[in-house]
Amino acid sequence: MAIDLLMDHFADLPDPREASGRRHVLTDLLAIALSAAICGAEGWTHVAEFGRSKRDWFKTFLSLPHGIPSHDTFGRVFALLDPAAMEQCFMRWTQALSEQSGNVLINLDGKSLRKSFAHAWDPSGMVHLVSAFVGVNRLVLGQVATDPGGDEPRGNEITAIDKLLDLLDISGATVSIDAIGCQRDIARKIVDKGGHYVLCVKDNQPTLHETVKRLLDEAIADGQMPLGRFEQTDGDHGRIEIRRVWCTSEVEHLKLPEPWPYLRSIACVERVRDLGGNQVSTERHYYIASLLDPGAQAFAEAIRGHWSIENQLHWHLDVSFGEDDCRVRSGHAAENLSRIRRIALNQLQRETTLKGGIKTKRLKAGWDHSYLLKVLSA
Repeated sequence: MAIDLLMDHFADLPDPREASGRRHVLTDLLAIALSAAICGAEGWTHVAEFGRSKRDWFKTFLSLPHGIPSHDTFGRVFALLDPAAMEQCFMRWTQALSEQSGNVLINLDGKSLRKSFAHAWDPSGMVHLVSAFVGVNRLVLGQVATDPGGDEPRGNEITAIDKLLDLLDISGATVSIDAIGCQRDIARKIVDKGGHYVLCVKDNQPTLHETVKRLLDEAIADGQMPLGRFEQTDGDHGRIEIRRVWCTSEVEHLKLPEPWPYLRSIACVERVRDLGGNQVSTERHYYIASLLDPGAQAFAEAIRGHWSIENQLHWHLDVSFGEDDCRVRSGHAAENLSRIRRIALNQLQRETTLKGGIKTKRLKAGWDHSYLLKVLSA
């Protein structure tokens, strides 16, 4: 059965409970939680109720020696599960699903679980996760939680990016990260692991940002340096957006005080937004890459492709799964439940026989056991 194939990747997940006190099989808890998340559950009370409602169906393929676990049991076990060990199982499963090799864009970005803290006056315990996402097949490859950092819920996102890169196979892929990941050590690690980077440059790297900005702005204005150029226009609901990309591999003109690891090309993206009624805004952003002369269109696709993690992952987690409203927060439960949600979203997005949105698929999976099995096996 489809669920058996998925659970095989979690079979060696260490069980944190004392052997003498275990009444429920760990993979049973995982299977029920995942099925419930696919079908609309948003917390442990929902998960337990879903299990009770589907008890006869679950008995056809789960052991359930003491019936369906209570919501307290789900909460306690997921709070104790080692998130690093669970992530290893998760990544083995995604690697088994993913057949990409080379020419794939892997987007890294962070997201906070906004209600995952114990007290409203102390948001420092909020969980913040960095995820790796492949937009072309809508697959979450992995995620790592940051170490909490005082009043800043994002904690040390740079360290989390570094840990996530250690776990990922990025050989032949292009890794895109926003400005917080524009760090020398991160750039070096990506290339040393066989990948390429496209990094947004902002004021957290003031010398690099100013140097890249000055060179590209002058080259665009005076035309003295040959630049690749690509332009794209989108419009809807009375709004028009023009995106222009200029790029060059002549990085020797940067004259940086210290060479940047494997830097081979730079780009500028200009966005002109016309909202009508003389409401026009123009902004420019700058990027560095280890790619040698990728061309302006390829740069544009990589830069725009980075935002698939917002549109296809973070948006669905908030809107379709209600992640930001979830109050699960004990121990490691928030991080581990978020991983269950990402598995659920992976499967829902990979299932393409039903022509409907995520909400429609979740409803149908809750109504139709055969469709739920189809989602689990996607």
